[in-house]
Amino acid sequence: MANLRFMTKKILFLATTLCLNGCLGMPQSVTPVNGFELNRYLGTWYEIARLDHSFERGMEQVTAQYSLRDDGGVSVTNRGFLSAENKWKEASGKAFFVEEPTTGYLKVSFFGPFYGSYVIFELDRENYQYAFVSGPDNSYLWLLARTPTVDKALLDRFVAQAQQRGFDTEQLIYVSQKK
Repeated sequence: MANLRFMTKKILFLATTLCLNGCLGMPQSVTPVNGFELNRYLGTWYEIARLDHSFERGMEQVTAQYSLRDDGGVSVTNRGFLSAENKWKEASGKAFFVEEPTTGYLKVSFFGPFYGSYVIFELDRENYQYAFVSGPDNSYLWLLARTPTVDKALLDRFVAQAQQRGFDTEQLIYVSQKK
């Protein structure tokens, strides 16, 4: 009986560890940017394109606001308009670096101890005007920009790079930022 209890505890520990850390990976084809400067990344970003997920389904005018926390982490506020319900939806969370603060690889949580990957794999290093972001696997993808629209050349580059990395760009949603 004691052996059974020990095995049960061990299985629960492993399951909890996998749940808490299982979403911190990244697609094999994605490498986080180096030379990342958090202070330049802080502020408002507009969501230009994304792959669909339930937590953003039907949303338009989506923005992300990043600010520094007292503990060295990042406060995250995502906001979008659900036109079908004629209301705004907002989610607040926190993010922390997974590796060095100069590597664009963070873990983000919007609920409790559960974190997901936020991997910046391309960034306008000169002006911090756009970012290509992945999650833990190829079903999470975003193009963020400092402006509500971007030129076609950047959009084409995003799609081409995403395709090369194995993302299903046929499923991209181009987010309306019109009020």
